[in-house]
Amino acid sequence: MELTPSAIRDQVRAALSEDCACSDATSLAVVPELALATGRVVARAHGVLSGRSFAEAAFQLCDSAVELTWLKSDGARVAPNEEILHCAGTARGLLAAERTALNFMQQLGGVATLTAKAVAAAGEVLVLDTRKTVPGLRDAQKAAVVHGGGVNHRRDLQDQLLLKENHFSLSGLDYAATVTKAIEQSEGRPVGIEAETIEQAEWALHAGAHFVMLDNFHGQALIDAVAHLRSQFPDAVLEASGGYTVSTVADLVNSGVTRVSLGAFTHSAPALDLSFYLTPVIPGGTTPLHG
Repeated sequence: MELTPSAIRDQVRAALSEDCACSDATSLAVVPELALATGRVVARAHGVLSGRSFAEAAFQLCDSAVELTWLKSDGARVAPNEEILHCAGTARGLLAAERTALNFMQQLGGVATLTAKAVAAAGEVLVLDTRKTVPGLRDAQKAAVVHGGGVNHRRDLQDQLLLKENHFSLSGLDYAATVTKAIEQSEGRPVGIEAETIEQAEWALHAGAHFVMLDNFHGQALIDAVAHLRSQFPDAVLEASGGYTVSTVADLVNSGVTRVSLGAFTHSAPALDLSFYLTPVIPGGTTPLHG
């Protein structure tokens, strides 16, 4: 799913339906139909914002006349008690959209925040995501990785070839023949090769691989492998993978690798803590839009 406005609205519409937002029994029971309110989304922790377009769609689908004033952009850093969004509309509409809007912003803000931590620790090593995403949220999570300063790896199984251990075991060919066949069948798409030894990495690069994933190389073994490969392929894209976490990417700073891929951004990111506060608009009163 490409993150077009239409696609975002469809995804948000499905989330609102899941929440039965049009049948909010509590609000229908106690909140007057014509009641108006203002609202504020406030950060409760340090982090990086993501998911604005999803939150915006949630509020607009629940109240087509809602007024939204964003104080922070996607990718912006937020601190505790900083206001992110001011809104004004029907009380029932704001209540119906609240949880869906926050769910998207908290989940995606968490991805952006965790990514930003890894990027800060990795120095000049590029930090990439993986396909270990929440089903249905891949494009949103990958956008959040970019908001956090990271780089997207392949989106799906079609946009590039990536030979890993299971492909080698199932191809019916030896390592070299498998690599050769993949490159021949790539139709111009990038080809990445997982290597478990220096010799495999050398062969893959000689064969024309666009990048090599050095699987489970760590410490001095990684430094030695990279130095050896760079002596022959100074411009090679060398990727560290396997076992690296946000807390250990700093070990790669002086290793010579081009980049590192991590699944944690999208499968294990803690939610960014956000709160939503509502204030009733008193008929005939002077309650300000951002009150």
